[in-house]
Amino acid sequence: MRDTFSDKLVEIASEDSTVMLLSGDHGYGLFNSLREAKPAQFINMGVAEQNMVGVAAGLSRVGFKPIVYGLSAFIPIRVLEQIKLDVCHDNLPVIFIGDGAGFVYSHLGTSHQSTEDIAATRAIPNLIILSPGDRFELERCFQLAYDSSLPVYLRLGKADRGDIHSKDLNFDIGDLLTLKYSLGPRRVSIVATGSMLKMASRLCEHFPNLGLVSVPSLKPINANQACKLFHDNDCLITLEEHSIYGGLGSIFCEMSSEFSDIEIFKIGVQDRFSEHCGTYEYLLQEHKIDFKSLKNEIGKII
Repeated sequence: MRDTFSDKLVEIASEDSTVMLLSGDHGYGLFNSLREAKPAQFINMGVAEQNMVGVAAGLSRVGFKPIVYGLSAFIPIRVLEQIKLDVCHDNLPVIFIGDGAGFVYSHLGTSHQSTEDIAATRAIPNLIILSPGDRFELERCFQLAYDSSLPVYLRLGKADRGDIHSKDLNFDIGDLLTLKYSLGPRRVSIVATGSMLKMASRLCEHFPNLGLVSVPSLKPINANQACKLFHDNDCLITLEEHSIYGGLGSIFCEMSSEFSDIEIFKIGVQDRFSEHCGTYEYLLQEHKIDFKSLKNEIGKII
């Protein structure tokens, strides 16, 4: 996914000289291609994320299309006030890239782990939230973010989970992607976003009657598609590398309370911090969103 992100960034910046990448002292290897191809369109703002968002807002007002990059613990969490007031209040065309969402920066502890970013950004008016699950979803999400000319938060999780799709995609902001329909007398589907999409795909291989739905757009979500999903299933299981509060599970519970009485099980990070540092795989186990734990939990549900 990271290579796809870099390639798409260079492509867009090469076609549009108003695109400016602002980095909070991160991503040097990731942006080597951009710095070589378009050095004037890359600015290292240093460890000054709040100032970086203010600069991005100023650039957007004079005709530029800024892309603000940082770790998701910093972009958007450290700069929520600036995103809200400097950018979203006036609906400015700024794209925020939050890299390493969830437990990616596992060894660096709670300060660098971000499992609250969806909840924190959902309540900010005018802000679109995109959460791709593989490189094909990422490429489309990036293009949609650029084309929208609106404030967008693009959430990037673990980058090496592998592909789900096999070809370029053409969905729109808000669309749900049904990858597999549920079978059997009790129709149950997993609804997943971001890095958990690959995990959900593995679970569907183990439980062949499960359906699978990808949610690359968390805000907005197409209400008509959501209603059809509720109608076509007896039960939904939401799966996310994010707190069970305020994220994907909460979104679908809120929508179902308005449109349906479908049973929904939320699976994600419980209301606690990580107890230990360790590898990414270790933290998935600690928070019980690794394959073994999920297999056992979903087995109970279905």
